[in-house]
Amino acid sequence: MKRFNYKAKDRAGRVVKGEVEAVDIDGAAKLVRGKGFFVISLNPKIESPFSFIRKMKDKINEGDVANFTRQLSTMINAGLPITEALLILRSQTKKSMQAIVAQLLADVEAGESFSSALRKHPRVFGQTYIALVKSGEVGGVLDAVLLRLADNLEKQHEFGSKVKGALIYPVIIVVGMLVVSVVMMIFVIPKLLGLYADFGAEMPLPTRILIGSSNFLVKYWFIVFAVLAIAFYVLRLYKATPEGRRKIDELIFKIPIYGELQRQIILTELTRTLSMMVGAGVSILEGLHISSEVVGNTLISDALIDAANQVEKGFPVAFAFSKHPEAFPFILSQMIAVGEETGKMDEVLTKISRIFEVESDEKVKGLTAAIEPIVMVFLGIGVGFLVIAVILPIYNLTSSF
Repeated sequence: MKRFNYKAKDRAGRVVKGEVEAVDIDGAAKLVRGKGFFVISLNPKIESPFSFIRKMKDKINEGDVANFTRQLSTMINAGLPITEALLILRSQTKKSMQAIVAQLLADVEAGESFSSALRKHPRVFGQTYIALVKSGEVGGVLDAVLLRLADNLEKQHEFGSKVKGALIYPVIIVVGMLVVSVVMMIFVIPKLLGLYADFGAEMPLPTRILIGSSNFLVKYWFIVFAVLAIAFYVLRLYKATPEGRRKIDELIFKIPIYGELQRQIILTELTRTLSMMVGAGVSILEGLHISSEVVGNTLISDALIDAANQVEKGFPVAFAFSKHPEAFPFILSQMIAVGEETGKMDEVLTKISRIFEVESDEKVKGLTAAIEPIVMVFLGIGVGFLVIAVILPIYNLTSSF
């Protein structure tokens, strides 16, 4: 969302000034006119250097979208027209959501369908969300679809928070260790070096290694920083290419424990989303195409695209999935075959998503249990090396007297 400064006239002819948030200048003009004003001028607001802090603070997450979706579903189910529901939600939702809801209201009042209005906010409402809303509009069951969407978003948010929470501890430990090491080498070690030189202390090998590393960082820190920045930039450019993205995704899946966890997480979200779409009336073919664009992994995405092509040619979904054992486990193909035979595809996909979620929870616990001792070993080695390198010259000096 962008901010725009406007100058306008109200119905009494008085000049008013203000600020609105919208996707583009046309959307901003709609919002100003929606206030009953006649637009005189409308310009993008110049952001301050610290605007990124506001953007981080106002970032919309799955929980915010889930709350909005559930409230909207409840109001529509109670018989309120969607325009009235959006009007109420405009003042009740989180501040960062208010501008989005205001834009949705303006678009719907201008005659657009709700799904078309949502399509203008791809960073907030994904393709799956929009496709489901569209199917709900066509089938006249928008409230039921929104309720399922809210349930699904809440599960995704809860599951994602659980995974992040389990992995955050080792990350904090590693980052803290690196920060302490760099601070020691740049600020502490040079002072100790002067102290050792004054006393003529003998420098053992660990101390010489530490001093050499410290001198290099102090003298050439800008080169180290530049090399790291260039490497990061080149990696991002490589990841932006189809080949680079595929290679990186392949590498991630090959990482012990973590790679399999990533696969399980993706399959959990994939089966849950497919279940929701099929249950809402979206065809399995369209569901596969949509999922291939939002799954976030090129290996799974390519497999879904090929599966969709096979289904389009008349092959069963289970057969299409079984052709890609590198992406989909055997149990998924088997369960989908059961769903096709019984005509209960959405129920079967829901059950398999629960199985994958339980397996993901177990793998998260296994990964945490595996990482913690490894991190502690490396932390112990690092701290031990620093202590030996700093204390050994002092010990040699005192023992010489």
